[in-house]
Amino acid sequence: MNDPFAAWITGPPASGKSTLARAIRRECAERGVDVAILESDELRKVLTPSPRFDDAERDAFYAAMLYIGRLLQRHGVPVLFDATARRRRYRDEARRGLPAFSEIFVDCPLELREARDPKGLYRRAREGTVTSLPGFGAEYEAPLRPEFVVRGDLERPEDAARRIVPALLGESRAPSPGP
Repeated sequence: MNDPFAAWITGPPASGKSTLARAIRRECAERGVDVAILESDELRKVLTPSPRFDDAERDAFYAAMLYIGRLLQRHGVPVLFDATARRRRYRDEARRGLPAFSEIFVDCPLELREARDPKGLYRRAREGTVTSLPGFGAEYEAPLRPEFVVRGDLERPEDAARRIVPALLGESRAPSPGP
């Protein structure tokens, strides 16, 4: 039996990660594959209910998230990590520790992220009340060689999922769309 996939969906806040994760899960379900989504916003409520968003806390949070993903994958469950993980090292650690790993980068212009802004993070960052927003006031380290790139401004999540899922399931290798 092949290892179930593990894929980290990364990109700055409001780039479309969660929407893409749900589209990939739906596409997998249509093929009879049940996928676990480890969504950082939901996990943070349990693992760090009063988040500080400092480096030590982020390190501990992503280590715990990776542990949960390893555990699920070891038990045969494909895993989608839906998390910004602003430091490349978090995602690199997942690549080293998880078989059948892929990185999916949701590339989306700042203007569109600000227009979406479901949590008001960019507005609060412009007002100065949020100072650690990845990609706006805090560095976001984009992947160097992701297996997949999704243009959040050009590609619908459903189309991206149809392109990516066959490769995740080992059916084919799908290229990323051109610029």
